[in-house]
Amino acid sequence: MSAPARDADLELRALRGIGEVRPGDDLPQLVADALAPLEPRDGDIVVVTSKVVSKAEGRIRPAAERERAITEESVRLVASRAFPGGITRIVEHRSGLVLAAAGVDASNTDDGTILLLPEDSDASARAIGERLRSRFGCAIGVIVSDTLGRAWRVGQTDVAIGAAGIRVLEPLAGALDANGRPLTVTAPAIADEIAGAADLVAGKSDGVPVVLVRGLGRHVTGLDEPGADRLVRREGDMFRLGTDEAYRLGREAGRIDALAEAGASDDG
Repeated sequence: MSAPARDADLELRALRGIGEVRPGDDLPQLVADALAPLEPRDGDIVVVTSKVVSKAEGRIRPAAERERAITEESVRLVASRAFPGGITRIVEHRSGLVLAAAGVDASNTDDGTILLLPEDSDASARAIGERLRSRFGCAIGVIVSDTLGRAWRVGQTDVAIGAAGIRVLEPLAGALDANGRPLTVTAPAIADEIAGAADLVAGKSDGVPVVLVRGLGRHVTGLDEPGADRLVRREGDMFRLGTDEAYRLGREAGRIDALAEAGASDDG
């Protein structure tokens, strides 16, 4: 079996005119209205930034509660580093994502406020997808994107933290490469690649929260397809802790073992 053929053309278009989103706004309706002039068709994919999803869902807190919000949104500290003016925390978010500050962000929001990640990004994507498919009568995929840093890499890129109606991962194990050699572990993270491409069009300061992607219809599926949660690695994690945290735990474990051995020797 050869690897699937690639799409010949890829088109990305920023959807303008949505304006500032406020708590309680009907975001699926806003996206649908912005998309309508582009005459949606089967295989279209809409990428929506998590910030407008969070705003519509009221995931807003006072900036003074930032550290508390990070703690409440986290289930595990991965690594922390002190810097002039504070501490950077890399944590595991309750959704399974590992990212700085649990995704709590003060950019592109009102002064004195912060935004938390959506409550359930896959569910948010599904709600938007259901509305778009109902209104336009065609199969449209939805991705909710957010900006993450990467271990060992400088800078950030957008990735999919929510998805609906799209195949987020393309397992190619068993297929053959261009030279006829078998692929064994290759599995492109399609949803992440689309999210990163969409950010090139939306930008970080242009006020464009939604991007239409055309040319990848072969990845659009039913709304019951597993969402972006499928991309979270929960088993086989080789980098579970930061260096300092792993060293600290190892040192503590060694101290406990040494005390136990000393106690056993005394008993003997």
